[in-house]
Amino acid sequence: MTTATLTTGSLPAAWADGLLVCKQVLDATADVRTFVLEPTEPRLFRHDPGQFLTLLLDIDGEPVERCYTISSPPTRPDLLTLTVKRVPGGLVSNWLHDHLTPGTTVRARGPLGQFTLTRHPAPKYLFLSAGSGITPLMSMTRTLYDLAHPVDVAFVHSARTYDDIIFRSELDFIAATSPRIRVTHVLDDHGEQLNARMLHEIAPDFLEREVFTCGPGGYMQAVRDMLATTGFAMDRYHEESFTFEAPDAAEPEPVAAGDKVFKVEFARSGRTVDCDADTSVLAAASRAGVTLPASCAQGMCGTCKTKLLHGSVDMRHNGGIRPREIADDKILLCSSKPLDHLVIDA
Repeated sequence: MTTATLTTGSLPAAWADGLLVCKQVLDATADVRTFVLEPTEPRLFRHDPGQFLTLLLDIDGEPVERCYTISSPPTRPDLLTLTVKRVPGGLVSNWLHDHLTPGTTVRARGPLGQFTLTRHPAPKYLFLSAGSGITPLMSMTRTLYDLAHPVDVAFVHSARTYDDIIFRSELDFIAATSPRIRVTHVLDDHGEQLNARMLHEIAPDFLEREVFTCGPGGYMQAVRDMLATTGFAMDRYHEESFTFEAPDAAEPEPVAAGDKVFKVEFARSGRTVDCDADTSVLAAASRAGVTLPASCAQGMCGTCKTKLLHGSVDMRHNGGIRPREIADDKILLCSSKPLDHLVIDA
């Protein structure tokens, strides 16, 4: 069997901190909008399908960073789209819906991320998404469709209602005109819920497929549990999730006797937590119930970037912070483990 390989290429790091201008705003559903963006300087976008951008915004005088998946494919490089759901109380999603209008400029860094089929070429894919988690899988699907790639795709998307299906018309068109891409919708208001039986009906050969999943945390946990019961090889399972709440505040792992434990003080909130040398500052804060801005938790997006006022850390990141920021004593909380007592500007 021949394995298909995509060669769209990745955007060079030098593109970081590019300025984008909004060209058009499209309503995808009642609470989801697609923002069509163009570089302010002539250039083409180069990214792998499934990657994301980090937006660097100024909201009410405060710098804010958030990452959003690129919903457009690299096969259409003149423009780039971000598709964003308005979240009740969401700082950035509401700002984008209310203020990002044609002519408005925003600064962005990226693309970033390893959630892309270019890293996992396969003859057959299973795409599972829920809600706005459809965006990276839509970029992948558009890419495969544009290239008429000889791979088989079973795309299963879960939504609350028929009207809440993002990209519904385009998905219907792709499914109707491509012999290799099949699309199935699972709707809450129809009493439907993705389960192993349904998956066997939709894609009887799903055990042979490379699986990409994106959606709310509870949805992805349910998918992992479902696949585990079927004997699916989880080394062929890939997921992506962006959350702007604290990571799971589970009970902390017991600290072995003799392990070094440091105090981490958050200067602005006045909170102090314990953090051992093998735990990231973000994880320690979460376990103590301290909510901090965070997203990818992999050192890529920069959302948890914070000023270190005192102390030192072991920081091992994946490109979410620049050398000049490190020189300015900034750290990524998700990638930093304490080497002594810390004071952080948060």
